[in-house]
Amino acid sequence: MTAVRTEPTAQSASHTSFPPGFVWGAATAAYQVEGAAAEDGRTPSIWDTFSHTPGKVRNGDTGDIAADHYHRYQGDVALMKDLGLKAYRFSVSWSRVQPTGRGPAVERGLDFYRRLTDELLTAGITPVVTLYHWDLPQELEDAGGWPQRDTAYRFADYAEIMARALGDRVGVWTTLNEPWCSAFLGYGSGVHAPGRTDPAATLRAAHHLNLAHGRAVGVLRDNLPATAQTSITLNLHEVRPLTDSAADAEAARRIDAVGNRIFTGPILDGAYPEDLLADTAHLVDWAELVHDGDLTEISRPVDLLGVNYYSPTVVSAAVEGGAGTRNDGHGASDHSPWTGADDVTFHLANDQVTAMNWAIDASGLHTLLTGLAASHPRLPLMVTENGAAFDDYVSPEGRVNDPQRIAYLHAHLEAVRQAVADGADVRGYFLWSLLDNFEWSYGYSKRFGAVYVDYGTQRRIPKASAHWYADVIRQNALPAAGEQG
Repeated sequence: MTAVRTEPTAQSASHTSFPPGFVWGAATAAYQVEGAAAEDGRTPSIWDTFSHTPGKVRNGDTGDIAADHYHRYQGDVALMKDLGLKAYRFSVSWSRVQPTGRGPAVERGLDFYRRLTDELLTAGITPVVTLYHWDLPQELEDAGGWPQRDTAYRFADYAEIMARALGDRVGVWTTLNEPWCSAFLGYGSGVHAPGRTDPAATLRAAHHLNLAHGRAVGVLRDNLPATAQTSITLNLHEVRPLTDSAADAEAARRIDAVGNRIFTGPILDGAYPEDLLADTAHLVDWAELVHDGDLTEISRPVDLLGVNYYSPTVVSAAVEGGAGTRNDGHGASDHSPWTGADDVTFHLANDQVTAMNWAIDASGLHTLLTGLAASHPRLPLMVTENGAAFDDYVSPEGRVNDPQRIAYLHAHLEAVRQAVADGADVRGYFLWSLLDNFEWSYGYSKRFGAVYVDYGTQRRIPKASAHWYADVIRQNALPAAGEQG
């Protein structure tokens, strides 16, 4: 069983290099890459249902085949080895393992993850397992989904199944990926599965996701070797007020409350922030929602905190008929995902944007990492997702040249390196994503991968950025100025 290095990082002498033992990886999510949606006992998740609902996903795309990783994992692991990856972060499809979200596991589903893990270990790549990346079994959603407390208990049972199946060979476990998206995009704006638009359900879902995390950490501790590491991955918003005005500062505070501290408060500090409770008291009865003992469970210590970052969040007080937008970059909807702060206006940090129309600003990643290091100095950090979508294409010579992505990665890796130099205990970096894949409500229209996927043939073509990243891994350092590829 392998785990991420546990001693603190120490910056080396070179101004472009990373600490010895820094973990270089890439990440994917089950529904985005696996395909095989109805094979070997797998039943629909909320994303199967959502993507098959007309009008929910661009071009009517679904994850039925995706990147066919379920059948092509051996070749994909060989690609990872060729690129020199030291770790691979993948998620487990809950409904592939436990089709109804209850009861015994389906061994054929578990066998896929056993085979994948063994293939990684044979290739010298550390497997990093994420238990949940948004694909709730549809039967649990039919019973009420994350707004129902029972879903947290079902998740703990599922965590136990996975720990017993893979605990002898996986040393790093992540409970949830970006619970903000599960709660606020799934139950608030409805742009993600299950597509509900209920502010109260959003907040109830957030609490039960927190509770699911805490209960799962307890179960993992009970069933894994003492050397195993537990974590959660949060898409923390680097929130900036547009101006120095009191009104914009208040807008930033409110977004920080429902975007960040609704998770970091109970998970890292053992309490929901008082301002969050006040902002949302008209939507939910927190005294009824949070049971005795919940916060103790939720705040069980983790060994690592995963940080996902793509772009800063710039906000102002509501603007009527002026600059800015209600669209925060998470997809257009008539319903705001920002429950309790839904009259805030969003702005781009600058006019350099990715294909997602997300502003490119690496300084936000440095700010997040150093801020977490200051507020929780004994908590090791991992950048578990970072990357960019661009309009990639295959040249007549059969190559995929993506200089914009190389520039993006260079800037953000420099931000990580500088954060380490400034005292942040950052243990590693996972590029999002290994492969082009099903990009949720955008379908196959957006490409985040280091490896290009021709969806018609499933041919894999490593992009120029993949080769650049492989050089960074090999040298454990960024290239010198003017050598970005």
